Amino acid sequence: VFSTDRIIAMSFPSSGKQSFYRNPIKEVARFLDTKHPDHYKVYNLCSEKGYDPKYFHYRVERIFIDDHNVPALQDMLKFTASVREWISQDEKNIIVIHCKGGKGR
Repeated sequence: VFSTDRIIAMSFPSSGKQSFYRNPIKEVARFLDTKHPDHYKVYNLCSEKGYDPKYFHYRVERIFIDDHNVPALQDMLKFTASVREWISQDEKNIIVIHCKGGKGR
C-alpha cells in the first residue's frame, strides 16, 4: 500500500481465496469507513475484473486499463477530471486507486 495525505494506492480488494494474498474487500471497506467515512472514492483501474460497488457505498469509478499497458489518452483525461472534481469538493476527500497487484498501472 502506498499512501499520501489524500491518495492511497493498493492492490485489488478481493474476496474468496484471493483475499488470502490480496486485500480482503471487507477489511478495506472497514478501514476506509473508519478512517475516512463518507470522504473516499475508489478508482478501479483493472480491466480484467470488478466487484460489487456496494462495499464502498457505490463510490467506485472504473477505468478500463489492460495490465502492463498505458491508458488511452481519453481514459487518462476522464480519470484526472474525476479525481480533480472529487478532491476539490471537500478538503477531507481522498482517493483510493488500485489495479490488480497495486503497481502495474
